[in-house]
Amino acid sequence: MPELVLVTGGSGYIAGWAVVELLRRGYDVRTTVRSADREHTVTEAVSSEVDPAGRLSFAICDLTSDEGWDDALKGVDRVLHMASPLGLSSDGPDAMIAAARGGTLRVLRAATAAGVRRVVMTSAANAASPSSYATEGVTDETLWTDPEDPTLIPYRRSKTFAERAAWEFIESHDGPTELTTVLPGAVFGPVLTPDTTGSVGIVGRMVSGRMSGVPRIGLEVVDVRDLVDVHLRAMTSPAAAGERFLATGEFLWMADMARTLREGLGEHGRRVPTRQVPDVAIRLLARFRDPSLREITPALGRRNRHSTEKARILLDWQPRPARRTVLDCAESLIAHGAV
Repeated sequence: MPELVLVTGGSGYIAGWAVVELLRRGYDVRTTVRSADREHTVTEAVSSEVDPAGRLSFAICDLTSDEGWDDALKGVDRVLHMASPLGLSSDGPDAMIAAARGGTLRVLRAATAAGVRRVVMTSAANAASPSSYATEGVTDETLWTDPEDPTLIPYRRSKTFAERAAWEFIESHDGPTELTTVLPGAVFGPVLTPDTTGSVGIVGRMVSGRMSGVPRIGLEVVDVRDLVDVHLRAMTSPAAAGERFLATGEFLWMADMARTLREGLGEHGRRVPTRQVPDVAIRLLARFRDPSLREITPALGRRNRHSTEKARILLDWQPRPARRTVLDCAESLIAHGAV
């Protein structure tokens, strides 16, 4: 019998690709969605890449509620916990932190009660970064972000608190369930559907011309397909038990991304902005006209990078070139009519 893998948040960008790849590799998959009306959307998206007939099932669960998690984990061999409650920052940073931490603990309690062999949790490279945005250099998984740093944006704090809570829970648990965490960078690549684009909206805004210029921000670009691959390696490798793995990719300034798109997309790249917006202009806009920019201003000019040597050595993981990922992302958005 094929192993049954639970993927949390099946309607999400990364989780959708995880469902696809698990089915390709012969696993049965159960995925959580917050409401039954999302089941058709997920099935349709997955079907664009692989036939899910008879091997994909659903569980109705919400990370902010205890209801349904025990049933969702029944008979499950392994878990990819990829869901994270986003869009809650309007309720204040404490609400986002509580939701991320509480959701992680709900999944782990149900998983350990069901005797799941291993849980692989998607954290973020921002949970293993120097607190100071001014810091340069290369860091690895031994570093933990200080969640009490008052300069951190709510998302960084929530991911750090959630991963900390996961490790503390497993350390206090005496059962057979193992934990591994994967810490990705900026996730791009092709989309399954124009309705679930995750972080690739940045590329969409560039290609559509909705950005008049690019800020001086650098991203460690990882392809969604490579990110799913490292999750599956971490799910099965004996060497991955009890380990954190950074899964970042090549460092690109947004200006580099823009040039790649402008040069690689031909006629479709004509609206991509190549002008770099001065840091002072971004800060002024954030202060007086667009408060949403305040969360990115600390990252202006920041060059801190992460080492993926651990994933390369222990999991034999090799991500593809970042520029290829950026182009694949844009071409997929164009093909889906999303730009």
